[in-house]
Amino acid sequence: MGDRLKGKVAIITGAGTVLAGLGNGKATAIVFAREGARVMAVDYNLDAAEETRRVIDEEGGECITFKADVSRADECQSMIETCVKTFGRVDIVHNNVGIGQWGGPVETTEETWDKVMTVNVKSMFLTCKYVIPYMEKQGGGTIINIASVGAIRSTLPNIAYAASKAAVVGLTRDVAIQYAEKGIRVNVILPGLMKTPQAEYYNKDAWAGGDIDEMWRRRDSMVPMKRQGRGWDTANAALFLASDDSQYITGTTLIVDGGISNTMRSW
Repeated sequence: MGDRLKGKVAIITGAGTVLAGLGNGKATAIVFAREGARVMAVDYNLDAAEETRRVIDEEGGECITFKADVSRADECQSMIETCVKTFGRVDIVHNNVGIGQWGGPVETTEETWDKVMTVNVKSMFLTCKYVIPYMEKQGGGTIINIASVGAIRSTLPNIAYAASKAAVVGLTRDVAIQYAEKGIRVNVILPGLMKTPQAEYYNKDAWAGGDIDEMWRRRDSMVPMKRQGRGWDTANAALFLASDDSQYITGTTLIVDGGISNTMRSW
């Protein structure tokens, strides 16, 4: 156990996983707790959040769970208020909620476009909206948003996902500048190809005809480091941005991708 987040209170949205394994949000919740944070693990699937809490409890950390669809204003507001009521403050919000959807402009339905934008972008707007007043009162805080390298380079046709992740980068920049002098730091992480339960869930039919092992092999081969990222890679980057080690960093885009965004290879 460390102390880089000792005395801090952290909300992690998307703290569960859609399949068995370790995703970005679950890993981040565990890492934050290991570093001394009191954690609120939030997920629309409460059982998934409870599994994250179980891991933290077994390691001697402190964690509560909360069920919320953070694309809904009332549930997002209740999440923030519950955290403050329980712990007295909220120092860190880690926005990890997101969904994927393959397809270009012709294949993508209007309903799909709206759903992806609502989940991937509106949820982060709402968490900022409801947590910033508390952070202002307490003299500061840190918000970390998860986007994707899909925001800055082309992948397989997934127009709604790519546009939503680019929007998260813009949202992060503007909120960071507006509240910089208030002591509220806002940064965004852009993970690359990740070997996580969510990647399997959303990509299993888009690669190798549903052959999961072949999908992982192809994705590994595309990365200059010859491996995909793990949840721990995103979590450790988030820990840096949440800690005082990054106290002079705001409005920054931190790419965690094994170098893939610097290559010309097609996905």
